[in-house]
Amino acid sequence: MRRRFLLIVLIGLVALEAAKAQSAGTVARAGFGARGLAVGNALAGDASGLTSPWYNPALAPYVRGQNLNLSAALLAHDRQLQFVELGTPLRPRAGIAAGLIHGGVRNIDLRDQSGYHTGMASTDEFAFFLAFGVRVTSHASVGVNLQLFRSDLYDDLRPAQTIGLDVGLAFRLWPHLHLGLVVDDLLARYSWDTSALFSGGGSTLDIFPTRLRIGAAWETPIRSLRVLAEYESMISSREFRDPNITLAGLTPQVSYTTRDVSLHSGGLRLGAEYQPASVLSLRAGLGRLEDLGRGGPQPGAGFVIEQALGLLVTQAAYTFVLEPWALGSMHLITVRFFL
Repeated sequence: MRRRFLLIVLIGLVALEAAKAQSAGTVARAGFGARGLAVGNALAGDASGLTSPWYNPALAPYVRGQNLNLSAALLAHDRQLQFVELGTPLRPRAGIAAGLIHGGVRNIDLRDQSGYHTGMASTDEFAFFLAFGVRVTSHASVGVNLQLFRSDLYDDLRPAQTIGLDVGLAFRLWPHLHLGLVVDDLLARYSWDTSALFSGGGSTLDIFPTRLRIGAAWETPIRSLRVLAEYESMISSREFRDPNITLAGLTPQVSYTTRDVSLHSGGLRLGAEYQPASVLSLRAGLGRLEDLGRGGPQPGAGFVIEQALGLLVTQAAYTFVLEPWALGSMHLITVRFFL
């Protein structure tokens, strides 16, 4: 039972991005939709009206009209990733958006200690969010994003749930340069209790990393070309258990000393978007530039076509992403309706 449970936990953690799987809340760091992943998720400072407030709640007032966003990804290794979002501006100074992200793994092969097949399992992780932003001046806006996370790893393990909070700022530095600042996943943590599953089980607390992201969006002198950049600083807390072996008479006894360690990592993301025609936009980007020697960067590219269907304006977007760590390729499709 213990081996089965540990196998499920490990596979669930690598469901979306193996390089960052050692911290809780991977689904919160996957990105959002075809546009986001095409430009390397470098959207903290993009006030174009097309960016999901998931990236920065201060961008909610810039949302381009009432819209419904539906996205799904095709991934290798029985993984799943879907997005849905409904957003609207609240004239004249505010905006709001609500959405859901789902990531998971299917067809996990369960085996006992002798290697015999005992069944199949799956894992699921959900992130619901409600983002609100308001313009405080003609050049600046602030926003908050309230999140509810849920992780289902194993049928006999109670799902973990937690709330999180993002705080964001966005402002226009020059007419064609916008900046954004976001602090992500405050208060978020998963609590697990495995004492009923196997001998030696107990309570575990997985704290989400605290992330600080600074982004910029520049509308270049080249017509309809936007350049995007973002830097992320992430601080995570890890718990390590060091074994200690002592003798009780002639019998060895193992005890553990627990210590908490804070780890820091940083990374740069780059993206670009070019609109050669009013109905077509081309996108490309690079994520994970910090991991050139550890799994490699995550390049992506895609396009979007906009078409009016009567009074309903519709966008259809496709993105191709090459995943790190030889996980294969990701294909994303987003359909967006402006209501």
